[in-house]
Parts: sequence; C-alpha cells; structure tokens
Amino acid sequence: MKYSTQVKPISYLKSHAAEIVSTLSQTRQPLLITQNGEAKLVVMDVKSYEAQEETFALLKLLALGRREMDQGRFRDVEDVFTEIDGLDPK
Repeated sequence: MKYSTQVKPISYLKSHAAEIVSTLSQTRQPLLITQNGEAKLVVMDVKSYEAQEETFALLKLLALGRREMDQGRFRDVEDVFTEIDGLDPK
C-alpha cells in the first residue's frame, strides 16, 4: 500500500499531539501512524474528514443511481418534464 502522507510512529503521536493538531489543521494532509512498523491508523483534521464524508455520500448516491439504471428503473427525461409541466402550481 502506498502512502503520500507523512508517516510517524505512535510514540511521536503521544509526545507531539498539540503540534500534530496544528500542522494537520494548516496543511490538511493526513498523518499515518505506525505501531511496531505496521500502519495502524490515519489522523486527519475535521475539515478534511467532513469533505471526505461528503465525497463518500455523493459516490454512494451515484452508485445507487447507476444500480437503478442497470435495473431499468428510470424514466425518459421528456416524460418527466411533461409531467412537471402538467402539475397544477399551488
């Protein structure tokens, strides 16, 4: 597995927590933490995490839409607009 992020041992996380928070907030680059030379967790700032969650949500919607299209569950756009034009505004 390739990582373009900074890699630090867990001891660094323990002794530099405040510095890590500051750096991640500024750079918005995640930090990979290792334990016994093995990747164990990724630390990231909240804004990056929220952006990632939004991206995942959009990708999920796209996948669901694609699945519905593959199952033939869609309508022709002209039919939808014709139906909308025929609605009585309230």
